[in-house]
Order: sequence, then structure tokens, then C-alpha cells
Amino acid sequence: MGSKLYKALFMAIGIFSLGYMIYGTGLLVIWENINRTGIWFLPVIGSWLVIYILNALAFRAIIREPQLPETNMSFWSVLRLTISGYAINYITPFVALGGEPYRIMELKPTLGIQKATSSVLLYSLMHMFSHVLFWLASIILIVAVVPLSDVMLAGCGILLVVGLVLGYWFINVYKKGFTVSTFRLLEKVPFIKNKAWEFATKNAETLYEVDEQIRVLYSDRRNAFYASLFYEFAGRVIGCLEIYFTAHAIGMDMTLAQSLIVSSGSSLFANLIFFFPMQLGTREGGLALALRSVGLPAAQGIFIGVVLRIREIVWIIIGLALINRKTKNEQLDNNTDQKLEPVPISSN
Repeated sequence: MGSKLYKALFMAIGIFSLGYMIYGTGLLVIWENINRTGIWFLPVIGSWLVIYILNALAFRAIIREPQLPETNMSFWSVLRLTISGYAINYITPFVALGGEPYRIMELKPTLGIQKATSSVLLYSLMHMFSHVLFWLASIILIVAVVPLSDVMLAGCGILLVVGLVLGYWFINVYKKGFTVSTFRLLEKVPFIKNKAWEFATKNAETLYEVDEQIRVLYSDRRNAFYASLFYEFAGRVIGCLEIYFTAHAIGMDMTLAQSLIVSSGSSLFANLIFFFPMQLGTREGGLALALRSVGLPAAQGIFIGVVLRIREIVWIIIGLALINRKTKNEQLDNNTDQKLEPVPISSN
């Protein structure tokens, strides 16, 4: 019953946000830009199918453990969760805070609460870690390709240091876990410290188990760790193609290296202002700045941004449609695993 209520809530939020997104963009604007993009719109959409397949492979590498037969989920199941989870992320005000609870809820009947939670957290960490590595690679490419002033060179140096610090933090998280330490930190924050202490005390075993599974991925499952990281990083690189295709649709002479720089720069700008619902306005500004940095017309950033927004709308529709599209095998597996599911720690 609870699962159905959550799904109904996600669907309601999704439909409302999708309607707002279409209204904000404008049906006429959407149609005109699809026509202007022409046949190039198909590879723009298709490139994200490749990205989601790579994301799903990364997620599945984390989930699967040879000693746990129940973790051998079908690729379709993981791909469905990947696409629908990202659709929910697109429509929530805070990026990546909507799809994760949904994924945990969907995985819980099969994997149990600890494994479901740790798998989703590990995948989210891997997704962010690959983004940091992508930014670091982009900074090196920018310095090598783009003529930089002293101020821009200093800015790249600062971003490089920040990226290396973040990378070091991620490695420490993989080595030591972070859920227990996070709640210990929250216990010192005014207004929420009592609630944090109460939650950590009642769920101590679960938190320690989640941290242990985070540590195991890096220490004992290195092949799965590096495979997941490779798939996620490859997905970041493939993501540059949509900007490359869109630019060529309007006659811009953009190279693949330039598309990588523009993709990285615009995503960095958008993530710095991550609290905007659906990143409204932030992506277009980031694209304009990034295009100017590589010597291309900044004004075209608006058109590219609108095309990317239309691509998001298409995949949000697909993702929302997939929320309830379980196969018969998935439903059978869930019904069987619910009988074998470990009893979670009582919160009473």
C-alpha cells in the first residue's frame, strides 16, 4: 500500500512539473525548435538512450554480488529504475533528491532495506565522483585547447584544486563510509540534533551495515568499482554529443573537443545553482558562457538550451511511463522476495 502511495505521489509531482515545464517553454517554441533542429533531433534523443544504458550498467555492477543470488537483477529492471529515477530527479526542486528514495523503495522488496539503501547511495556517489573526474579532465582540455587570460588560467587552477580535494573526499568516503559520520555531525547541529540522535540510535545497525557495504565495494570489489566508474565516465563523454549534434543542426562549426568543454562548463554552472527546479535558466546561462569561452556565438546557447530542455521533456515522459511498467518476471521476483525480506529494525 505504501509503495502505491509513493508511486502515486511521484506521478502527481511528475505530471504537474512536466506541465509546468512545457508551459514555461511554450508549445510553439518546442515545435519551432524541433523543426529547426530537423533530423539532428533524433540523435540528440538517441544519445541519451546510450547514456542511460551506460548508467544502468554502472548501477547493475554495484548491485550484483556473486554470493547474493537475489542481486542478479535483470538488465531491464535496472534500466527501468535508472530512467524513471532520473526523470524524477529532473522534476524535483533539489537535483538528485527525488529519484533516490524512489529507487530504494523499488529495490527494497528484492534486496532488503540495507542492500537497497547502500546500492543507491553507492551509485549516487559514483555518479557524482565521475562528474568530478569529468570536470578535472575538462579543465586539462581547456588549458590545452582554449587561449586563456591570466584570470581564466587562475580560475582553472582554483577549480583544479577544488576538484582534487573533492576527489580525495570521495576516496575517503569509499574507504570509511559516511552515513554514521554524517549523523554524528548532524547531532551537533542546533534544532535537528535531537532528531538526528534519535534516528541514529534506533537505526544504528542499519547505518553501520550501509557503511560496511560502501567500504566493501572499494576494498573487496575493485573490479565492480572500476567497471561502474568507467561506465559512468563514458556516459559523461557521450553526453557531449547532444551539444555537438545540436550545434551542427544550426550550422555551427563545433569540434568534439569544443562540445566537451561546453558540456562540462555548462554543467558546472548549473550544478553550482543546483536548487532551481529543472535548472530553469541556469543551463542556458552556462551554455552561453561556455560557448563564448571557446570562441563561438554565445547567443546560440539559448537555442541549444531549449533543444536540451525538449530532450529532457521527452525522457521525463518516458521515465514517468516506466514507473509502473514492471515485467511479469519483476513482479514475480518481488512477490517471492517479500516473503524472504529481512525484518528491518523497528522504529518504535
